[in-house]
Amino acid sequence: MKNTYYLIAILLFGISLTSCDSDDDENQTQSLTLDITGLQNLGSDYAYEGWIMVDGAPQTAGIFTVNDQGVLSQNSFELDQDALSKATAYILTIEPSPDNDPSPSDVHILAGDFTGSESDLTVSHGAAIGTDFTEATGRFILATPTDDDDTNEASGVWFLNPTAAGPEAGLDLPTLPAGWAYEGWAVINGQPISTGTFTSASGADASASFSGPLSGPPYPGEDFLQNAPNGLSFPTDLTSSTIVISVEPVPDNSPAPFVLKPLLVGLDNNEVHSALSLNNNASATNPFGSVSR
Repeated sequence: MKNTYYLIAILLFGISLTSCDSDDDENQTQSLTLDITGLQNLGSDYAYEGWIMVDGAPQTAGIFTVNDQGVLSQNSFELDQDALSKATAYILTIEPSPDNDPSPSDVHILAGDFTGSESDLTVSHGAAIGTDFTEATGRFILATPTDDDDTNEASGVWFLNPTAAGPEAGLDLPTLPAGWAYEGWAVINGQPISTGTFTSASGADASASFSGPLSGPPYPGEDFLQNAPNGLSFPTDLTSSTIVISVEPVPDNSPAPFVLKPLLVGLDNNEVHSALSLNNNASATNPFGSVSR
């Protein structure tokens, strides 16, 4: 009888151990490690959040920030081992901080599919922006069509291409997904001033903050004639400025250009009313990286 009691006790203890081991297996974690270059400090109101795609649905894979030197506040995250092993892709988004929405925002900046334990992250992945901007081109003119004064023509920039038949769109840019918009800039004495945001190169942009009283052409651009920001005076002279097209998150995290600047050119006493070309700068500003599990 005594031996039978001991045998039952041993069996029950073994079952208990098996149950504990099973619980441990279910709660095991695995490290996800990021190696990303080129991300921008988003300030205090936004943060980056990673997501893994598991059975077709996103699961959060950690939130981090980036300092002015591009260093991640955290590059290793402990995730559920089973979920991470099933993950087919990694997506990086920009989110409000704090964020009350448990799902990803529309602002997808990097993504990559897992091949074994690694995933290469690019802006061109279909779950990110979907293009690397390396085929983007642009032309523009210096002119001030929104007033009747022909002495200040060097104080405006318009992203159009003048032709014998009339002006046409000067920018050839890929269509952006939700969460992103283009923005034009003139860097005047080191200070970037926006010409306005837009999604189509064949229509006016969203701003005319500095233009004169007349209507401008139906293309992105701006005349810098009034309402000059502190430290500048308008009209100005753009013939030695830098002209930039950036790609901005929506909503925008900053009044300055975002890290993605696919087109730009530094002017060197260029003529007004002449077609000028932007240089493709995408490969120098696109962030990239990898993630390993």
